Amino acid sequence: MRPSSPPRHLCLLRLSALGDVTHVVPLVRTLRQAWPDIALTWIIGKGEHKLLAGLEGVEFVEYDKSSGFAGMRTLGRKLRQLHPGGFDTLLQMQVAARSNLLSAFVPAKLRVGYDRSRSKDLHGLFINARIADRPGIHVLDAIGSFCEPLGLQQTEVVWDLPVPAEAHEWARAQWDDDGRRVLMISPCSSHVVRNWRNDRYAAVADHAVERGWKVVLCGGRSELERTTGDAILAAMKHPALDLIGKDTLKQLPALLARADLVMTPDSGPMHIANAMGAKVLGLHAASNPARSGPYSDRRYCVDRYDDAARKFLGKPAAELKWGTKIEREGVMDLVTVDDAIAAFERYVSDQAAPEPLP
Repeated sequence: MRPSSPPRHLCLLRLSALGDVTHVVPLVRTLRQAWPDIALTWIIGKGEHKLLAGLEGVEFVEYDKSSGFAGMRTLGRKLRQLHPGGFDTLLQMQVAARSNLLSAFVPAKLRVGYDRSRSKDLHGLFINARIADRPGIHVLDAIGSFCEPLGLQQTEVVWDLPVPAEAHEWARAQWDDDGRRVLMISPCSSHVVRNWRNDRYAAVADHAVERGWKVVLCGGRSELERTTGDAILAAMKHPALDLIGKDTLKQLPALLARADLVMTPDSGPMHIANAMGAKVLGLHAASNPARSGPYSDRRYCVDRYDDAARKFLGKPAAELKWGTKIEREGVMDLVTVDDAIAAFERYVSDQAAPEPLP
């Protein structure tokens, strides 16, 4: 049910990370579909803004995490200058201490935050309304529920990420379309303990090449991503196309969209690939794919989360609090090469199956 008086100007606060801000885009679509004239301001991190710049109907205001409290005061002054009347509503979608404190500089009447079970770092002191507690739902659905205190429901998930035509042109120029399917490997997460062993990536990549596929490596410009890519290439018996460090955040979605299957741990590229319509071979042990795996299709994910729960926490995953992360050294060793090859072959088999009759 829509409220009788919808908000005129709404502020979203979600600084990071790449995957999480991707989850916010369907909420933006829901809000604008219900209220085409609503003004939306999104407080966001610098890198995340690069990914989403050009999202129609959204005014972005960057906050530099390294600027600390001084940066918060500067942002508060900027908001007051841009919008002297403040906001009708703030959706405070991040519970970290930095984000909670930053939200205090956002003038808003209705301040919507998380339920008590997901609150931390004094989150409750900065809000005056909460979303419902629904254990067992995906992170994207939890973010989507932020519209419910406004009288809406997110019943459709639409991304339509703002990817310019020149980014797609760049992606098309990286390799010729020779009819071979493409396995793209994005090997690194920002959480290092979620990363898989290089020789295991190489083994799966070689299997794909031997099945007639092209293998493409992608990633950012960090030293970790470069050394990881070099190690994978050195361990492979067959050549692969190395695009690590060669794309921008605007080109990354277009690049992922060219893949038939993207192999990655729980990471930003996982969720961007999913948003662009690519199938994902997700590698999960440190996190639960039902909560933070590729939203649209998890058929090709490897799920060793329950094994990790039993080994590191001494209980099955079903007994853990929803959202528990098992980011322990060696947890990703529970994911075997055979697991990933089996997931790859599930995709191959599904693509070879005849289309069902109408």
